[in-house]
Amino acid sequence: MAVADLSPAYTSTDFTNSCFSYVSSSTRLSSHRRLSYRHLPRTSTTAIRCSVTSDKIQAPAGIDISDPKQKTECFGVFCLTYDLKADDETQSWKKMINVAVSGAAGMISNHLLFKKTVNKILKSQLASGEVFGPDQPIALKLLGSERSFGALEGVAMELEDSLFPLLREVSIGIDPYEVFEDAEWALLIGAKPRGPGMERADLLDINGQIFAEQGKALNEVASRNVKVMVVGNPCNTNALICMKNAPNIPAKNFHALTRLDENRAKCQLALKAGVFYDKVSNVTIWGNHSTTQVPDFLNAKIHGVPVPEVIRDRKWLEEDFTKMVQTRGGVLIKKWGRSSAASTAVSIVDAIRSLVTPTPEGDWFSTGVYTNGNPYGIAENIVFSMPCRSKGDGDYELVKDVIFDDYLRNRIKKSEDELLAEKKCVAHLTGEGIAVCDLPEDTMLPGEM
Repeated sequence: MAVADLSPAYTSTDFTNSCFSYVSSSTRLSSHRRLSYRHLPRTSTTAIRCSVTSDKIQAPAGIDISDPKQKTECFGVFCLTYDLKADDETQSWKKMINVAVSGAAGMISNHLLFKKTVNKILKSQLASGEVFGPDQPIALKLLGSERSFGALEGVAMELEDSLFPLLREVSIGIDPYEVFEDAEWALLIGAKPRGPGMERADLLDINGQIFAEQGKALNEVASRNVKVMVVGNPCNTNALICMKNAPNIPAKNFHALTRLDENRAKCQLALKAGVFYDKVSNVTIWGNHSTTQVPDFLNAKIHGVPVPEVIRDRKWLEEDFTKMVQTRGGVLIKKWGRSSAASTAVSIVDAIRSLVTPTPEGDWFSTGVYTNGNPYGIAENIVFSMPCRSKGDGDYELVKDVIFDDYLRNRIKKSEDELLAEKKCVAHLTGEGIAVCDLPEDTMLPGEM
């Protein structure tokens, strides 16, 4: 998981013949001069942008690189490529969309932005057309911290060198009020991991402050219909905090990532049944992205047949299967020494794709969404993972044709109680009063030790 830098310390960086410009509300320094700067706090209106990489670089015909109006809010070579928005629109290109990514210098983002395909060609999941389609140009807006800014520069350089034809613009920064401007998708990955001796309540407060600020930034500068995918943990409650701090954005547009849990559940069911995972459908993860989550085998299907009719070992389903999904992340850490990053990135892509492509007939997918108006009797005013379908327009509807038994309802209630308690812990961040933290138990996140 990407780490958010909460340190107030300033850093000083010296560039010689670098490719960076320092942009403020009143001054722009040449990218070809030796300069020293420090990253400034939020109260300033400054931003760090990249311009051209060499004094000898030649601009395309018709572009005056001395003109300060020419795409100053961009990184490197993207300042010199033609502006798709200024071109005559054709039937072969869609209007460019803006995708913001926080924690963009972290491992999950690295896998999200760069992926090796089977033929070993480096390919960006976001920029290659794998997510939004082969004719959809995008602009990437990458948010980092002061501590990670050097790595963020490296990410942008690799994006330059990868020559993605659909990637038209790249901008980087440490201020969400600048990076999130006009964002139509916001993938909020950066968060502080839980350290040794840290109580879950402390983690909720520390990360909650990050997502409260990011919610305010989205509310102020992002597209009014921005879709927000919260990955940083505890993602359900972080999504609730972010949503509550963005009252001008529809609550339905906020999601907490539970797709990795769904993918893990499909894998375990496929292994037990001796089938390939594409034969497993209708898998739901109910509740919180924690060890109280409920992988639903009752409504899941294998070859279109209910799982309990295919896997007749009810004890395995209730105990072994459920525990394997809930604790898979922790087992992976023990085996590999670090938390899942590649599979998390894949699940982010799966989650977005489920919203921008029509759901296959009869199937559904899991995502953590706002519970108001849900048909399951789950408490309102929390973010809870539930089964959804989409028409491919970025929106979704909750699935109504699901069945429950006592086992499933009791498990769902436990996860619901945990999320209600988490909400009380962050009441000071959601505008709902004074925080009172009385968690039922100190449950772990799936990737925690």
